[in-house]
Amino acid sequence: MQLFNTLTRAVEPIIPLDPAGKRVSLYVCGPTIYNYGHIGNFRTYVAVDLLRRSLRHFGYNVDHVMQFTDVDDKTIRGAREKNLPLKEFTAIYRQAFLEDAKTLNIEIPERTPNATDHIPAMIALIQKLLDKKSAYVSDDGSVYFRIASFPDYGCLCHLDLEGLISGARVSQDEYEKEGVGDFVLWKKWVAADGEVGWDSPWGKGRPGWHIECSALSMEHLGPQIDIHGGGTDLRFPHHENEIAQSEAATGLPFVGHWFHVEHLLVDGQKMSKSLGNMYTVRDVLDRGYTGRELRYALLSGANYAKNLNFTWQGMEDAKTALQRIDEWRKRVRAVAPALPPPDSEQMEASPGVATFLRELDLALANDLNINDALGRFFSLIRETHKALDAGTLTPLQAHHLKVAWNKFDAILGLGDAVVAVPAEIQALLDQRAEARKAKNFSLSDELRKKIEVLGWKVKDTAKGQELLPG
Repeated sequence: MQLFNTLTRAVEPIIPLDPAGKRVSLYVCGPTIYNYGHIGNFRTYVAVDLLRRSLRHFGYNVDHVMQFTDVDDKTIRGAREKNLPLKEFTAIYRQAFLEDAKTLNIEIPERTPNATDHIPAMIALIQKLLDKKSAYVSDDGSVYFRIASFPDYGCLCHLDLEGLISGARVSQDEYEKEGVGDFVLWKKWVAADGEVGWDSPWGKGRPGWHIECSALSMEHLGPQIDIHGGGTDLRFPHHENEIAQSEAATGLPFVGHWFHVEHLLVDGQKMSKSLGNMYTVRDVLDRGYTGRELRYALLSGANYAKNLNFTWQGMEDAKTALQRIDEWRKRVRAVAPALPPPDSEQMEASPGVATFLRELDLALANDLNINDALGRFFSLIRETHKALDAGTLTPLQAHHLKVAWNKFDAILGLGDAVVAVPAEIQALLDQRAEARKAKNFSLSDELRKKIEVLGWKVKDTAKGQELLPG
């Protein structure tokens, strides 16, 4: 399996640190829990979910850690504005993130620690950097990383540091390239922090944003990581600073593969509150779409390494694509017998299916080319409909198609359409089932018409009634 590596700017094979080659350690920068996540955030997490599922498809055991940033400038400011303790304030948005992730069928990583649960690990890492003279305590009691101590600073973003002022102190968690300078590891407590603060050898304070990911990844995954992921906006300064402080502390290469997901645009523009185009998952649901449809739109619009343009027409296209898939699945299920899953040799009895599965592997192994895989899958759908219409699709072939979909959906994570049936409709449907059982077909037809007037359709099949939205 090959992925684009931001560090080398090349598509390279994943070579796990595990001698057996089966365990892949994956660290992903999680959300800062001060507000609801927007769909740009979730584009990253859907792409990471695709990566995680694809690694598992190829037989890797994925050890995945994603932290929640629950202490930084934004969370402290938000808690103060809401007049809530920091832990109580951030718990609201941690839960909201998990609910939105469930809506999008994103698998939750094996470990999701809060940053504030690992303050001792951060203090220990900072002390190690101080011992190595890669950090220093400033006059005001804060601790800064000394960029001049790490000659490779800028390697991830390929920054040309010549002419930039190094050594300037940057105390905020985020800053622009023009502000390259020694970055804060530990912030001395100030009145604006209120009750937020921890004791340390350098006095009361709190960790800077960057140190938390190095400390948490080392504590949970060890000093080196196979894959580190996140949004492209985190490359600088966050990931650049992670490399510097981690490698300065351990003397080892920090990450084998850097996986960055490009920006989500909305109608061709960058998302911003001023433009009114910053949508949350909940905003999309309020427009009448499902999490399944949003997941498809975030997966299929463009490769993860390219900008994706979100539009409402794109959401309609996602809905149409899923309807095509669902209709195909219904037709295949109607023909397929109940059989155990076939082995690879048995699958060769359906050449079209076997070819698709080989093409799927090639597409995923080529930098997660999910659009190529989807294109080949829709070709398979067209060929299946032709065979069904001609009556040439055998039950065994239908069974193999059903198995192929299950394999593909284990990667896509789309699942089944969930249709909420109103209680009134369900009551009519139950009455109609009883009428048909009693062979009262006139009442059955009358109940069918009532259901249709209310916007639903009933299809009678060999397995019973099938309810469809009108």
